[in-house]
Amino acid sequence: MINIIKYNDLGGADHGWLKAKHHFSFASYQNPERVHFGPMRVINDDVVSPQTGFASHPHDNMEIITYVRKGAITHKDNMGNVGKTEAGDVQVMSAGTGVVHSEYNYENEDTNLYQIWIFPNKKDVKPRWDAKKFPKEPVKGKLKPLVTGFENDNDQTLKIYQDIEILAGNINQGDFVDQTINRNQAYVLCSKGKIKINGKEIIKGDGAEITKEKNVKIEALEDAEVLFIDLPKYISN
Repeated sequence: MINIIKYNDLGGADHGWLKAKHHFSFASYQNPERVHFGPMRVINDDVVSPQTGFASHPHDNMEIITYVRKGAITHKDNMGNVGKTEAGDVQVMSAGTGVVHSEYNYENEDTNLYQIWIFPNKKDVKPRWDAKKFPKEPVKGKLKPLVTGFENDNDQTLKIYQDIEILAGNINQGDFVDQTINRNQAYVLCSKGKIKINGKEIIKGDGAEITKEKNVKIEALEDAEVLFIDLPKYISN
């Protein structure tokens, strides 16, 4: 079963410096039918204006993943970490017992990113932050894994405290990838172009919840960029 979440139906907010679209209930957008998907609590599709950003603020007991689509975001936290994550790259933060951080766009162009929050399967861990650069060349056949749980032995991925897998890739028009859902369900984001997911079309900004299916074929109707989030069905912590 594939439930398409259209970009135009997302919740959202315009703060001037920040234009946000919310796939799930967040801040002033509250929808009791869109609270979480398995352990995934937040997907925010954010556009941050140049020389602005999120001032220092706290988090605890949440796994926070940032996938940058355009521009760059600079992270600073009270653990002493400082790092810039650029388009196509990823940063992760385990908030654990508590962390204070800021995220700023110091570039001269808009930064577009996905902010993804995942409930952890282990609470009150020591806070941590990490980032990694990933290859940008188009993929064929399979998407590339970016983020996995600590239980996964892939040493090429960033790690979080939850049994999930986030994969991504640019797909050239006419090419396709075949992905297997290894847990219970998946959430797919089309961040560029137009794709078909098992025959159902979605465009830039749309999302899709996939349940009760194991094999997923993603075809690029235009040059496209895709995120594929493989998730357990239930929240575990």
